[in-house]
Amino acid sequence: MKKITFVIGGCRSGKSRHALELAENISQDKRIFIATCVPYDDEMRQRVSNHQKERGADWSVAEVPILLPEAIIETSQKNKVILVDCLTLWITNLLLEPEASEKIDQYIENLTQSLEKAQCPVILVSNEVGAGIVPENKLARAFRDITGQVNQTVAACSDSVIWMVAGIPVTVKPFHF
Repeated sequence: MKKITFVIGGCRSGKSRHALELAENISQDKRIFIATCVPYDDEMRQRVSNHQKERGADWSVAEVPILLPEAIIETSQKNKVILVDCLTLWITNLLLEPEASEKIDQYIENLTQSLEKAQCPVILVSNEVGAGIVPENKLARAFRDITGQVNQTVAACSDSVIWMVAGIPVTVKPFHF
């Protein structure tokens, strides 16, 4: 059965670890991790390396900084579960790519359509950005606003939503058969 699960929380709240556990409970094979991170510095490269070690070699990986909706549709045909980590880095990539940033609303619509068309369970990870202060610059405010829009849109079309707090999963939207 196809199921869309959205895991959201603050930075270092245990989102990625919990999403990984959920995916591994769905299937022990034909799992794909869609990575949206573009590691621009040594510290981010180390974080990526740590995540790779945590996942292990039995995961397929697709590095997809921009074309996430297309990747979801394509990889859902060959896999038993997709884990997307994370939407906030995908939004960052869209904002930093001039051609993509002009079409952000279309990318969001394409994402929700790809989730409807996915042929296997999809787990998506994102950061909650609405609990902080109003950012002081235009780009940071745009990021916060778009992330809030994406988070609300993905939560609405998800079968379940889990909010991570200090490593503890809190079910916000339970799955119903």
